[in-house]
Amino acid sequence: MSVGLPERTPTSLLVGGQWVQTATHLQVINPATLGSLAEIGDATPEQGLDAVAAAHDAFGSWSVSSARSRAEILRKAFDIMTSEIEDCARLIVLENGKAWRDAMGEATYAAEFFRWFSEVAAHVQGDFRYGPNGDKTIITDYRPMGVAYLITPWNFPAAMATRKLAPALAAGCTTILKPAAETPLTALWVADVLERAGAPAGVVNVVTTSKSGPVSEAILSDPRVATLSFTGSTYVGKLLLEQTAKRVLPSSMELGGNAPFLVLEGADVDSAVEGAMVAKMRNGGAACTAANRFYVHASVADEFAVKFEAALRGMKIGPGIDQSNDLGAMVSVKERDKILEIVQEAEKEGITATAVSEAPGEGAFLSPYVIRDVQHGSSLTRNEIFGPVAPIVTFEDQSEAIRMANDTEYGLISYVYAKDAGEGIKVARQMESGMVAINRGIASDPAASFGGMKESGLGREGGFDGIHEFLETQYFAVDL
Repeated sequence: MSVGLPERTPTSLLVGGQWVQTATHLQVINPATLGSLAEIGDATPEQGLDAVAAAHDAFGSWSVSSARSRAEILRKAFDIMTSEIEDCARLIVLENGKAWRDAMGEATYAAEFFRWFSEVAAHVQGDFRYGPNGDKTIITDYRPMGVAYLITPWNFPAAMATRKLAPALAAGCTTILKPAAETPLTALWVADVLERAGAPAGVVNVVTTSKSGPVSEAILSDPRVATLSFTGSTYVGKLLLEQTAKRVLPSSMELGGNAPFLVLEGADVDSAVEGAMVAKMRNGGAACTAANRFYVHASVADEFAVKFEAALRGMKIGPGIDQSNDLGAMVSVKERDKILEIVQEAEKEGITATAVSEAPGEGAFLSPYVIRDVQHGSSLTRNEIFGPVAPIVTFEDQSEAIRMANDTEYGLISYVYAKDAGEGIKVARQMESGMVAINRGIASDPAASFGGMKESGLGREGGFDGIHEFLETQYFAVDL
C-alpha cells in the first residue's frame, strides 16, 4: 500500500465554495515517522470571519431547501465516502497515527452519520394539539438555527466531523468547521466529499489554523453565528462557554471522560478481557469513551489482570499504515510524553508501572501498561489518561465499586461486566454517566444519543436528538 496522501487531499481553506490560499502555512506531521505530510492553510481571524460571511450568505437559500433535497446530498456523501473508504482511512492513519484497523473502523463509522441523518432529515416531528382551556390550538414547529460553528478534536478526525456536519446540514444550518491542527487533512477531505455530493457553495466551510483561540473568539463574537458544537477537553470547553455566555449562544459540548470499567463477581472473565481490549485500546486509548479505570472484583482480579496483560502483550506495535500492526503511534510526541508523565507521577506515589512490551524507538509510539494494586483516588484514577495505560483497582463490595466508579466530576460512559444482563442493567442504573455499555466494550452508534452527565458535556449527538442541537423550537398560538 502506498504511504502517500490520496490524490484528492485538499490543503487550503474552504470558504464560500472556493479553496482559499493563506499567507502562512501549517505543517501536518506524521506521528509514526515525525516527518512532514503536508503544508496546509493557516487562517487568520479575518479569514475566519470570511467563512462566517459565506455561511451566512448561504443560509437564506439552504435553510428553506426541502428536507428531501438535503437528505439526498447527505446520502450521496455517504455513497462517495463509502466508495473511497480506504482513502479516508489512509489519511486518518497518516496524520493521526492510529492502527489501520482502527482507522477503517472510524471511517466506516463516520460515513454512517451521513446515512443516518439523511434518513432523519425528513422526519423531524412538530406538535399539534388543543390548549387545555380550549381557547387556542398549540402548534410547535422547528426551524434551523443558522450558522453553526463546529470544533473537532484530533482523536477521531473523520467521525467527529461527520457527527457534527451531518445533523447540522440535515437541519438546514450552514457550517464552519474548525478541525484540530494535528489532523486537518481528514476534515478537508470530508468537506470535499460534501462538495462533490452537491452541497452548495458556503454551506460547508473549513478553517484550519494554528491560532485557534483568536480565530474562535472572532467567530463566536460575530452576531451572525447562531450556535456552537464543540468536542474536546473539559478545560477548553469551559473557556468556550465563557465566550458563548456573553451572547447567550446555544452550545453543545462533548467533553472529557474518566470512564470506569466494572468487572463484577460472577462475570465471564474472558468476555470482560475481550471487551476491555476494545474499550481501552480502540484508537490506542485516545478516546473520551476509553475505559480509564478498571474496578475488578477480588474473586476474578488476578485472572482478569493476567489475561488482559497477555492480550496486550500480543499486540504488534508499529506504523498504522502497515495493516499487520495492532497499535499505532500516539498523535504526537507531546501527547505520548503527557501519558508518560501520568505514569511517572503514579510511580512517585509508590506504584510499580512496567510496560507489557517494547515500542519502536522512533516516532510517537508507546507500549501498553497494565498496572495492578492501584488505589482509588490516586493520580491514575483521577486523570483522563488518553492512552494505553490500564490501572486496576480491586474491590470486594459491589456498592463500594459503584461509589468509586461515580467518584469523578466526569460522567460520559461506564462499562459494566456482570454475570447476566439483568444484573448489568441494575448496576447501570446506578452509574452517573450518560451512556453505559453492558457486557460489551463499545456503545457508540450513529443511531444512538451520544453524550454525558456532569462535566462531560451538554446536549447529545447522534440518534434523533442530534438534529435538535441545530434546530430552534418555535410555538404558534392559533385560533382555528
